[in-house]
Amino acid sequence: MKKLLFSALALTLTFASFAQINTPSPSPGAEISQSVGLTKIMVEYARPAMKGRTIFADKGLVPFGEIWRTGANSATKITLGEDMSLGGVEMKGGDYAVLTRPNAKEWTFMFYPYESSSWNSYTEQEPAAKVSVMVTKSGASVESFTIGVNNVTESTATLDFSWENTLVSIPVKVSVHEKVMADIKRIMAGPSANDYYAAASYLNTSGTDNKLALEYIQKANETKEPRFWMVRREALILADLGRKAEAIEAAKRSMALAKEAGNMDYVRMNENSIAEWSK
Repeated sequence: MKKLLFSALALTLTFASFAQINTPSPSPGAEISQSVGLTKIMVEYARPAMKGRTIFADKGLVPFGEIWRTGANSATKITLGEDMSLGGVEMKGGDYAVLTRPNAKEWTFMFYPYESSSWNSYTEQEPAAKVSVMVTKSGASVESFTIGVNNVTESTATLDFSWENTLVSIPVKVSVHEKVMADIKRIMAGPSANDYYAAASYLNTSGTDNKLALEYIQKANETKEPRFWMVRREALILADLGRKAEAIEAAKRSMALAKEAGNMDYVRMNENSIAEWSK
């Protein structure tokens, strides 16, 4: 009986030890991240190898005219940090699964909003965008399928797919000049009402400098359409400075604006403050 139990235990431990063996993946996963202009492009994919096989051909590992997962294992995932142009097609920023239909002279790329790692789940869907790109025959043989972001400038790059002696490059273009000019105009124009409000709120709630906080919040409220929460902050700062009569007037302005905006929470807060400061 003891021998039987010992044998069963030994067998169990043997199977457990085999279950923990790790072996290299034939198509290892890869991740790339590349800044282009003021944004990033990221790719998650698996890299199958040639291993002496013919890859792109009528009867190759990836047959011409058939949909390919653009890698191995799971669906290849491409993340666009913001809106950009791929091959002249305007695309929204976000996560995409990419499938391809390779042919001898041209590849068609199909981008789908990323939902799962199962590439088969996209084949019956309508892609969010299609991009067609001409094929280039490279001088060198690439053993492992490779995706890269290359030829990077301040506003352009290429999203390159290479394997065997095939190279397909999607031109990438991002908006840089427009964003930089918008930032320049914003900064040169000086702080916004929101900037003044944020500074005033910090100085007031931290108890750092209520006099400076009042200066900032009054600049925030100089706009033609002051916001009820900003005027409320002015009332609180005035109250903290001991200027109760002015605080009550500011609270009344905030309450009127809150009623107009339909925000009853601020109406009640101002009513309570007015009652407290009127004592």
